[in-house]
Amino acid sequence: MNPWLIGVPAAVVAASAVTSYAAVSASSQLFGTTVRSTASPLELAITFDDGPNPAVTPKLLDLLDQHDAKATFFVIGRFVRECPALTREIAARGHLLGNHSETHANLFWMSHGSVREELRRCSGDLQDVIGANAEYFRPPWGYRNPWVIGVARELGMRTVMWTIIPGDWKERPAEWLVERMRPIARRAETLTDRRVGDVLCLHDGAYRALGGDRSRTLAALEYWLPRWRELGLKFVTISQAVQTSAR
Repeated sequence: MNPWLIGVPAAVVAASAVTSYAAVSASSQLFGTTVRSTASPLELAITFDDGPNPAVTPKLLDLLDQHDAKATFFVIGRFVRECPALTREIAARGHLLGNHSETHANLFWMSHGSVREELRRCSGDLQDVIGANAEYFRPPWGYRNPWVIGVARELGMRTVMWTIIPGDWKERPAEWLVERMRPIARRAETLTDRRVGDVLCLHDGAYRALGGDRSRTLAALEYWLPRWRELGLKFVTISQAVQTSAR
């Protein structure tokens, strides 16, 4: 056996594992720095992906208003173009709009130019509808390759991940989702050695088409929003979380 080949399979496996971790893990910073927590354990950033969605987003906006909760909506460009009035309503109610790409493509397999086009088009849609460019970006499924974060930065955006993603897209009962979100309350109750707070990733839309059923998400938030407020949590947008962190 050629001695130069000894260890090559192990090295390939190790390199593959590192790449997978960097591409998928919400905590990984190997492909670039991301925002993934708030500056205080008593600050909670609630974020929504895949909207706007006429079937759920209006109800969600009403619920957030009831609890004086501001959130961040990472929207898909093609849905912004289909629902301009709803997109403007999100902004008018004081929430932050972020870029979630034009078509919800898997950016991991895309070239630098293709990634840039996905992000540029979504930002252009937001500029056309609300008159402002997105300052924050979340990659679909959280997938990154070595240039995704850099492209977002070139377009004036910071990349945002999460600390908790409970899986609200799964066809499970609302009670299951409520339990999956319980760690936020547990951490707020203890605050043991925590210097940062959570970024919660939920979904108000379904990326394949408008009208996706996100009633479980709505029900889980109806349960948790008053309880989180009673625990002393403050609901912040990603922009507010970053500003607090910079102080």
